Amino acid sequence: MNPVVVNISDMKIATDPKAVLATYSLGSCLGVTVYDPVTRAGGLIHCLLARASAAREKARQNPYMFVTTGVPLMVRKLMQKGAALDRMVFKAAGGANMRSDNIFRTGENNYMALRRLLERNNIKLAAESVGGSIPRSMYLHLDTGRVVIKSLGVESEL
Repeated sequence: MNPVVVNISDMKIATDPKAVLATYSLGSCLGVTVYDPVTRAGGLIHCLLARASAAREKARQNPYMFVTTGVPLMVRKLMQKGAALDRMVFKAAGGANMRSDNIFRTGENNYMALRRLLERNNIKLAAESVGGSIPRSMYLHLDTGRVVIKSLGVESEL
């Protein structure tokens, strides 16, 4: 099966165990997967920025652009498909510093926004591949919940 592609500032959920959700070229953007191993429902979001409070109108137009609005919305949509919060497995990738001057610290801000959001809700991040200065692609395999990271031609499992 061809992957279901998640673009920048986009989110997809799936319940078909044959599905693979994929997002490409996560630089400073943050990719987050959420998976329920019982229902095999999963989601993948590709967030561009950390906090919606900086651009409320943009957040209303596209909540998936931001970690603080997109991740909670993805969780709610998965729960509508039968997933349970206490079974959900959260993983993250991206949050890199893609510019040498790193003046805005976008990658770090995206990652820290996710950490704060999860901590406030007593949710643990099961695995991560964040930081550094390399782009990553992220794949969620719904048959097993396996998350694969591909970076510079090398694949690894989260």
